[in-house]
Amino acid sequence: MNELSQNILSIKDFGTLYVVATPIGNLSDISLRALETLKTVDSIAAEDTRHTSGLLSHFGISKKLIAVHEHNEHQSAEKLLLQLKEGKNIALVTDAGTPGISDPGAVVVDCVRKAGLKVVPIPGASAVIAALSASGITQNGFLFHGFLPASGASRRKALDSLKTQAVTLVFYEAPHRIIESIVDMANVLGATRRITIAREITKTFETMHSCALEDAVTWLKADTNQQRGEFVLLIEAAPVKDVEEISEHTIRILKLLLAELPLKQAVMLATEITSEKKNVLYEFALQLKQQSE
Repeated sequence: MNELSQNILSIKDFGTLYVVATPIGNLSDISLRALETLKTVDSIAAEDTRHTSGLLSHFGISKKLIAVHEHNEHQSAEKLLLQLKEGKNIALVTDAGTPGISDPGAVVVDCVRKAGLKVVPIPGASAVIAALSASGITQNGFLFHGFLPASGASRRKALDSLKTQAVTLVFYEAPHRIIESIVDMANVLGATRRITIAREITKTFETMHSCALEDAVTWLKADTNQQRGEFVLLIEAAPVKDVEEISEHTIRILKLLLAELPLKQAVMLATEITSEKKNVLYEFALQLKQQSE
């Protein structure tokens, strides 16, 4: 047997890393596939073993737990890789939601994938998607940023880099920073832009509230209970530049390109030719396309 054949056989003998999404609040949201995976793997790598023990106990599952959190993820990744190479199947979970999405897990997945081993996602509940689905926002596309920086100066700098995005902005935020973060959003993004505050999604005190950014802090302070729990913040897209603000020369170039090329390619070339902002031309190109249909 040659070396290549031996390598192929050895890879087949390796275990699989399952990236398992767990409920974000309501335990009934766990999927049947997630339960089956947690029951059949050899061990479970968890952000907080105590938290995961409670989840497993609820569903009558008993498994060896390995702590993998933000402070030991690099070291744990190497240990998990060794177990996978021994043929062990491992589930990776966080306290709530999907590993690697504003939670530990990405380092482990990256290590395993670079080693050429199999990684299988087991999807489930998502606070981002749940909040968007119940928000009534009709704008095209969204940008998920996750948590903003904790310090005010860094947070405002991050917001400034996002303020012209012509898509819905989605953030996570912690209760002890919710007021100051929204104050910064109003100051940097614009007080009249609308925000949807999604709090405690899928939990007992789930709340969805939409208002202008300038009114959000008053609403939160009117009831301190609304400052508790986990937040998803959805900010409406930056206003699109009016057609009148785009020169006739730029419009003519964009129309000519759209007649010959797919929308994205036409916008990319028009941006290069005119030095106009890509997001402005993209939104205008969408308007032109809708008018022609």
